[in-house]
Amino acid sequence: MKRRIIHIDEEKCTGCGECAAACHEGAIAMVGGKARLMRDDHCDGLGDCLPACPAGAITFEEREAAAYDEAAVRASKAAKAEPLPCGCPGTQARRIERGDAGNAAVREDAPASELSQWPVQIKLVPVSAPYFDGAKLLIAADCTAYAYARFHEEFIRGRVTLVGCPKLDGVDYSEKLAEIIRRNDIKSVTVVRMEVPCCGGLENAAKTALQASGKFIPWQVVTISTDGRILD
Repeated sequence: MKRRIIHIDEEKCTGCGECAAACHEGAIAMVGGKARLMRDDHCDGLGDCLPACPAGAITFEEREAAAYDEAAVRASKAAKAEPLPCGCPGTQARRIERGDAGNAAVREDAPASELSQWPVQIKLVPVSAPYFDGAKLLIAADCTAYAYARFHEEFIRGRVTLVGCPKLDGVDYSEKLAEIIRRNDIKSVTVVRMEVPCCGGLENAAKTALQASGKFIPWQVVTISTDGRILD
């Protein structure tokens, strides 16, 4: 069918991501630092994204396109909502303040935890939270904290921590990480992985997310050996 739908001029697009954030249907995503209409049937043709674009890169056009599919949009939103497992209150996002009542029972001779927020699992963390504002982001493989003895002092301190295992979780983290970077004022990204090949999935997800976010953010990758040494 022929209908009104948006057109994105990639030459004018600056990769700011404002249009993707304004699109309530999730029809727009950042790919390679540029906005792209991902599915015609997710675009309702109303153009909420137009005024959000500071570069004037989005216009309407009349062309052959699939009809707007409201049911598909609702299903896509539901899939991305990631409801809390069993409604567990332990997965609710919160900032951890040191010295509060929750830490009163810590042994006096025990080193202090440097963790500043909860939850930490990539699968559970929300894409937007107050602690992401101005954050230095740590994306770490689950095993790294066990293998490297000074993990809290050298990596978690001063950073917002996200952990995961691409092999055991069996998911691609890149889309969620891209949303976190796109929606928040992230200052830097540090990826800490193990030397084992399966950890490459975490590094690749972070790289893909940074590219898809359309932002230019300082980032680094640190590799830990299975015997607990920093390799690079």
